[in-house]
Amino acid sequence: MKELLLRFHASEQQAGRSLREVLQKDYEISRKLLIRAKFSGEIQINGELAFVTRIVEAGDIITIWMDEEESENLEPEAMDLQIRYEDEDVLVLAKPPGIVVHPTGMHVTGTLANGVIHYWQQKGERRKFRPVSRLDKDTTGLIIIAKNQWAHDRFSRMQKNRSLKRRYQALVHGRVTPQSGVIDAPIGRKEESIIEREVRPDGQQAVTHYQVLKSTDDLSHIQLQLETGRTHQIRVHMSYLGYPLLGDDLYGGRRELIGRQALHAFELRFQHPRTGEEICLTEPLPEDMQKIVECSE
Repeated sequence: MKELLLRFHASEQQAGRSLREVLQKDYEISRKLLIRAKFSGEIQINGELAFVTRIVEAGDIITIWMDEEESENLEPEAMDLQIRYEDEDVLVLAKPPGIVVHPTGMHVTGTLANGVIHYWQQKGERRKFRPVSRLDKDTTGLIIIAKNQWAHDRFSRMQKNRSLKRRYQALVHGRVTPQSGVIDAPIGRKEESIIEREVRPDGQQAVTHYQVLKSTDDLSHIQLQLETGRTHQIRVHMSYLGYPLLGDDLYGGRRELIGRQALHAFELRFQHPRTGEEICLTEPLPEDMQKIVECSE
């Protein structure tokens, strides 16, 4: 069974160019995906099979059909998914704390991937699980899942050109000063640890913007935006400044107020990979973080 990956009418500006050029430059279809479409699908112009060398004419109806994907070897598990947005290309979920995004050696089942695969199977869809970004096990908030390879490729480009915007909120120990700033400090793996990261001169570039929303002598409620997406970036950077996240005992935080790192992905902003429409989604603070904010007022 085949599913429609892409359909559009060729414009005057696209006329006179090869189909390959239009697909790769205008729709950012990778060479790998184009080859897959050729051998595991159909590329059509006006309902007829077409070679990618064919010259496009204005008004041509171009469609790409793909064979349904084989589901990954993941155990489907029923899960109460908090769906915030879904269409043919994109699935956005609000992740609760304590859930791993993708199976690992230590977490083979009970992951977000297991729940999403079950959800798709219940809808009669066969797809691979393609998270656009990852959230740590105990970090809450919005996460994007691309529903096909083309959408995932386009999101990857957005990440590289930094047009995919993600904003977080966190609760940290101490009164953060100054009220706003940019942390530009490279992050690398800590020696003799497979989990912990640290700021180190030989690390990868990592840039975090922060702004204080509220603060007391004991804690601050802050908002953050990432330019880069290094593992544990916010947790490492705030600890490096001397303001570790509440509950983040891996990086110096204490757990008397909350039993996990107090970090929440509250906003996503991106251009839809197919329509170009700007999508902006927000997710309120989870109950455990909201209670701390209210008690500190």
